[in-house]
Amino acid sequence: MNAGANTMVGARRIPASTLTSAMILGLLLIAAVLGPWLAPQDPGAQHLADAALGPGADHWLGTDGLGRDVFSRLLDGTRHALTGPLIVAACTVVLATAVGLLAGFAGGWVDALVMRAIDLIYAVPPLLVAIVVVGVLGGSYPVTVGVLVVLTAPADIRMVRSAVLAQRGLPYVEAAVTLGVGRSRVMGRHLLPNVLPTVLTNGLLDFVTALVALSALAFLGLGVQPGTPDWGLMLAENKDILDLNPAATIVPAALITLAAASVTVLGDGLYDRLAHREAR
Repeated sequence: MNAGANTMVGARRIPASTLTSAMILGLLLIAAVLGPWLAPQDPGAQHLADAALGPGADHWLGTDGLGRDVFSRLLDGTRHALTGPLIVAACTVVLATAVGLLAGFAGGWVDALVMRAIDLIYAVPPLLVAIVVVGVLGGSYPVTVGVLVVLTAPADIRMVRSAVLAQRGLPYVEAAVTLGVGRSRVMGRHLLPNVLPTVLTNGLLDFVTALVALSALAFLGLGVQPGTPDWGLMLAENKDILDLNPAATIVPAALITLAAASVTVLGDGLYDRLAHREAR
């Protein structure tokens, strides 16, 4: 009886919400990879005579103000919408994990210096700083991504540092230090696996933050070149034809919301499973 109960606990069922989120993200990834080939029409082709048409047989989601097929642009724009946030999340995770591990394990002046720098960055509103910096430096996409990495990393550094501090005083860490194990080995081989749930969850939340921030900046005309099939930019371009073809504005907004919500739910599910496994 006990063995059967343990088996049931070990093989926890994946919640339906997590499975649904994973399926949605899988479809978005397929669209990101195969979008240019799946698009029924040229995403950049302009047909002014067919501008602002509603959904129909030839244009499943209608056309925008320049007569471009909205559905084709959404498919082609999936790659652009997901690539930027993925780069931001990956760079932020690497930076925050390295700095958070070092600050939490080393302590002393290293920890104090890192925390004061983080406090300084926290003192300014992130989105406002991103708008100012991107606007002053010309609004290129690489600059936008770099700014978001710098502004997103402090929160992750604090989370990783807190997780390391909770582990640093445990017997396994003290034993490794007593045996003369090097700092880098203690951090990489012993501490990192135990803070991995926090690192991975933060990475997914960083993706969501970057997705929303990049879409907001694109809506303001920053970080994305005009004409790029970007979901945020499509919101700005099509807001003037909302009464003629609502789908041209509503669907990009829905995709941004759906992608952000799916990643958030998936992150929660991943954290629960990893934390449960560590607790066993």
